[in-house]
This record gives sequence, C-alpha cells and structure tokens, in this order.
Amino acid sequence: MPTSVEQLMQWLSEPEGVRLEFKEAKNNYHFEKLVQYCVALANEGGGKIILGVTDRRPRKIVGTTTFPEPGRTEGGLHQRLSQRIPVEELQLPEGRVLVVHVPGRLPGTAWQIEGRYLKRAGDDLTALGDTELKAIFAESGPDFSAELCPGAGLNDLAPAAIALFRERWAQKSRDERKLLWSDAETLTNAELMLDGQLTYAALILFGTRAALGRWLAQAELVFEYRPSDASGPAADREEYREGFFNWQDALWNKINLRNEKQSYQDGLFRMDLLTFDEVPVREALLNAVAHRDYRLGSSVFVRQYPQRLEVVSPGGFPPGITPANILDQQNPRNRRLAEALAKCGLIERSGQGMNLMFESAIRHGKQLPSFAGTAEHEVRLALDGMVRSPAFVRFLERLGEKTLRSFSTDDFLTLDALHREQPLPQSFKDRLSGLVSVGAVEVVGRGRGARYILSGALYAALGAKGTHTRKRGLDHETNKALLLKHLSKQKADGAPLAELRQVLPALPSSAVQALMNELRDEGAVFLVGQRRWARWRLMEDRSYKLEDL
Repeated sequence: MPTSVEQLMQWLSEPEGVRLEFKEAKNNYHFEKLVQYCVALANEGGGKIILGVTDRRPRKIVGTTTFPEPGRTEGGLHQRLSQRIPVEELQLPEGRVLVVHVPGRLPGTAWQIEGRYLKRAGDDLTALGDTELKAIFAESGPDFSAELCPGAGLNDLAPAAIALFRERWAQKSRDERKLLWSDAETLTNAELMLDGQLTYAALILFGTRAALGRWLAQAELVFEYRPSDASGPAADREEYREGFFNWQDALWNKINLRNEKQSYQDGLFRMDLLTFDEVPVREALLNAVAHRDYRLGSSVFVRQYPQRLEVVSPGGFPPGITPANILDQQNPRNRRLAEALAKCGLIERSGQGMNLMFESAIRHGKQLPSFAGTAEHEVRLALDGMVRSPAFVRFLERLGEKTLRSFSTDDFLTLDALHREQPLPQSFKDRLSGLVSVGAVEVVGRGRGARYILSGALYAALGAKGTHTRKRGLDHETNKALLLKHLSKQKADGAPLAELRQVLPALPSSAVQALMNELRDEGAVFLVGQRRWARWRLMEDRSYKLEDL
C-alpha cells in the first residue's frame, strides 16, 4: 500500500534503529551508497530508507532532488542486487521525499554486494562477522546436497556425464584449461568431492542407475504421458533413476515426440508455434532437480498432456518463497547442487530460470505458469501449451527482437496485464514510461485520469484498428464536446459532477473534473455553488455542436 502522510509522520517520530534509516540527501546521494544500505538493512531484517529528511530528532522534511526517476532507480537496484526494492515518491508541501522499501533477507540467506555481506554500525557500514554469517546460513538447516555419501566412490559416477559437465563449465568460464582436468580434479574443484569422498550432489548429477538405487533411490524422475485427465494407467511411462546429466536430453526428446505445432493464418502471415517450448520445459526440469527436498522418499513426476505439462516435485517452497514473490526472491534448498549447475551455465544463481518461463509464456501468447495445488509437501508447476492469443504474439514480434531483448520480466508482465485488461500493481506502473518510449504502449488522458493501452501503431499493423479504438475510448476533444452538449440541454439548471460522470462512464471522477476545469479555463463553462450543491453551467451566448460522433 502507498505510504500515507500519517505513516510518514509516525516514522519521523521514531528513533533511527533496526527498521529505519534517515538521510537528508537534499541535492545528491550516491547510488552505490544506496545499494550498500539496502544490503545492510536487508541483512538486519528489512526496513525503510527515507531520503529528504533530517536524521536527528526532531526530524524535519527538507526535500530531496536526488533520484528524479524512482522507477529507474528501482530498476538499477534490481539489476545490482537481483531483488525487487520498491522506491516510492511522496510529494509533500514541505518537499519531495523518497521511501525505499527494503525487504528482509530470507531464512538461511544473506545479501551481499561484490562479496561483502554488510550491516550497519552506528552511522557507518561494516561487514558481518564469520560467526554471524554461520548463524544465518544455519537457519534453513544443513544443505543435504553438500553432505558426504559414505561409501560412494568414483566408480558410482558415469564418466561421460562428468565429461559433459566439464565441457560446459570450460565453455561457460571461457577457460579451456579445465578440459585437461581429470574426473577427480573436476569434482574436487566443483566442491562435489571433499577429501576424496563424494557429496550427494555428485550422485544427483552424475550417478549411475546402480549407484542411485543403492545410495539415493529417491533421486528419480518419473515421466508419464496422458492423453486426457481421466484416471487410469498412463499411455507412456518411463523412470529415470540416473544422474541428471545422464537423462536431461533424453527426457526433452521424449516430451518433444508429442510436441504438436499450432498453426495460425492471418492474411499472408502464417505462424507455427510449438505447444511446448524447449527453454521453459528445461528450466522447469532444472528447478525440480535443483530445489526438491531429497530428504523425502518420493520421486519427481513429469506428466505430459496434449496441451499441458505438469512437474510435481517433493517438498514445498523453501522458507520465505511463495508464488507471489518467486520471481524476485531466491532461497536455494540445495545450495551445493545449485552452485554446480550454475558453474556449467545450466541455471543462474540469481533465479532467472523462473523468469524465463514467464517471459516465454507471454511471448508465445500462453497463460502464465501456475503453482495451483502447491502444498507444504510438494510444489506443482503447470505449463500451459495452448496459444491463446496469436494476435498478441504478432504484436510483440512487431516490436522487434532487439527491443524484446532489452525488456525485463516486469516489462513483459506489464504488457501481458495490459493485453488482458488487468489492473497494474505499482511495480508494473513504474515500467510504463519505458514502454511508452519504445512505442509499445501509449497514454490516454492526462494527470491522474491517464490510462495506458497497447500501442495504436502496432494494432494498425495487425489490422485491428477497431480494437484499438475500443480500448482507447473517445478522444480528448470529443469527450469535452459530449460534456458541453449535455450542459446545453440542462440550460440554467446546470449539472453536478456526478451527473457529468454519467456522460463519460469510462473515465474516473478525477478525469471528468480535469476536463471541466479545462473547459472553464477556456471560458466555455463556469461553476456555481459549493460542495454537494455545486453545478456546472454553460456560458451564455455560446452554442456547441457535437459533430461526426
């Protein structure tokens, strides 16, 4: 919720402490310093950084001119820290105030910038001590994937799987010297083997079928193909009880066997889209392997339907992760396993795999990934394969690949919400100015009554000018003419604002008020009375005609 003036005043009266940090920042505040304070505040549980206020009581609002574009500042913080940190602007009579809402770190994790885990110490920043860091990392319990598997040795791993990992690691790091490492050196350098003993992460990635059957039978993925939702045996079923690198390509090939193309014709334009795009499917499988709870005895299940793919993995979301924040927060359950997959470029430790799934769904005109049915004991991820809006796919293609590559996940989500005519949360509203600048979105109206819709030029290119007209509504001058026509019928009685809102029901009250103020400034109307008795009247000796409507 937006910060109220009352809430701000309450904060100003409180002592600067764990949850609050006040900075005067009248004319300037270094962005890097803001980044560092965000890290420190998050490590202390989160709070507010308030700019434009004196830091000693009794505090006063002095105003700040720093960070003139809060949306851009928020984007910069996300780029540096891979965390969503809302930056809110308050325009008050005493001056402009910025409130930076810093979320708290998740259990078992600590924020860092350039390898420094920071905290506040009086008016300065300092590094968290080793004891403090150990206590933080111990909050979510031990990392099962980093534990040693007694009795397991190199003979329990598939050499070809290790070689594939080594090749990808060398390619990702652009260091061909890694190709010269032995299997033991590769495992040791990846922290998958400690003092000659294998970790469970090594078995999960490279283990043979016999080894997993003996040491970690639950590290299994079961694939099923079902032609419908009807109960009964699957039409096709296969069990993959080997290390991930032994079956990852085979499973995708299995899914791709029944991966139908969906074709759409629009004039001379023909579009063929696969029901299941390879990138989000592979990311879903990676997430299941990397983040499931291996302490539970059940397997990962992948169920393919003609137009839906479900991935069910044991263990609920890690602490602090929910469907609402999964794109912005990361808390890997199996840290050692995730680090190994990041080394070879298969996943990003910043959690971008989930972002790719959402972006792919939007770019292909499909419903967003769903976590419906997720519970404490399992995560259920559903990828919808049906292309529901081919026109929107063409709309995005018209923007050009270069522009699309520059978009963040929030940019895609904002366009998707506009397309579905859904309300925009504040984080999406902050992306609108950038989308307007690249021609993806246009603004209708002014001030508080402004609305945003997808670009008319792109609608025209798609042959959907009528759709654009419907979404845009009547233009500014036509709206004014409608109001004047109504007032001309009321004559001396005039009309209250509530009645005028009925003339333009699609506009909010503030937008109708703005139109009437504009007409008054033009000398076309005047206001008599106050409050509930106020009436707008047409100026005498003026007549207005509504033409071409």
